[in-house]
Amino acid sequence: MPIQYKFPDLGLTIFSRMSALAAECGAINLSQGFPDFEVDAGLQARVTAAMAAGHNQYAPMPGLPALRQAIATKFQVAYDLVVDADSEITVTAGATQALYTVIATVLRPGDEAIILEPAYDSYAPAIVAQGAVPLRVSLTPPGFVVDWGAVRKAVTPRTRLIIVNNPNNPATSIFSPADLDALAEIADQHDLLVLSDEVYEHLVFDTHPHASVLTHPMLRPRSFAVYSFGKTFHATGWKVGYCVAAPALTAEFRKLHQYLVFSVATPLQVALAGYLAESKHWQGLADFYQLKRDQLAPGLVAAGFKLLPSAGTYFQLADYSAIRPDMGDLAFAEWLTREHGVASIPVSAFYADGRDTGLVRFCFAKREATLDSAIAKLSSLAV
Repeated sequence: MPIQYKFPDLGLTIFSRMSALAAECGAINLSQGFPDFEVDAGLQARVTAAMAAGHNQYAPMPGLPALRQAIATKFQVAYDLVVDADSEITVTAGATQALYTVIATVLRPGDEAIILEPAYDSYAPAIVAQGAVPLRVSLTPPGFVVDWGAVRKAVTPRTRLIIVNNPNNPATSIFSPADLDALAEIADQHDLLVLSDEVYEHLVFDTHPHASVLTHPMLRPRSFAVYSFGKTFHATGWKVGYCVAAPALTAEFRKLHQYLVFSVATPLQVALAGYLAESKHWQGLADFYQLKRDQLAPGLVAAGFKLLPSAGTYFQLADYSAIRPDMGDLAFAEWLTREHGVASIPVSAFYADGRDTGLVRFCFAKREATLDSAIAKLSSLAV
């Protein structure tokens, strides 16, 4: 009897494909979202010291108490928000594991979950894996704002969860307090749970504050918020994140978490606990990345791209219609990689129906020299 697979049509992600193409062509990789600069040497030293000190066995299932307390303190400093380290914070094997665990915890076969497109590509497969159904609502370009009326119309009696991504990858848009109010009204009216992917919380530009669901009194009791140390400390390969939710939600989350991963790498947790407690690194991230955004942007404009607003994350969306209006976005991304030596991501990859919006996404989480080299290569487009 042939095996009935859940995902017969899924292949390699666009990130793997474009990174492989960049390597094949010797192109500068501005496609996949990872920095090309080192983790702070002091943080690296803490990992080595933790291993040498014998912190090499299982950590407690919810995470090391010292790390959870450091996270709670950060929420107090960043948002004047009291989060209980014992009952509301769980350390996870990266943000993606946290996202999957929330989805698997709350959705049953036949349930529905709303996602906003363009959407990070892990949401829908996790929903489908539970036998649930993703309901897709499109964001409105060029600002990629949420049409909350469309969200409200999408809700049915089977809808259980709404997933939001703020700041949004790939749309680079951010929520305002009014967005939180609209989300809260819909969630309260229909008794929905909320999963808020906030991994780019500290990458909000132009002096705007980050509007977390945890700061909203109506959303706090019904929301899971997910975060990433990889994004904050330039260590995407460490795969350490955390989920913050009210005690009742956290208790349910941990029931599954304990069987998915049980606990997360102990020396990394020890290092992060000490570093987070003593470092103000996260407080300077917005300025750090805004400089990189503003370094890349003029080069893209000079090459013929029309830039969309980049309010958050470490990505820039660009309209290439003035350069190659004859090409779809995937064809353009491949052509740009092969012929001009710079890799990007076609935004159609973030839509379930593959709709072509004529946009590509560039990652500017790179060294100044890398961005300068990319700008130099792209300058040939303007010739």
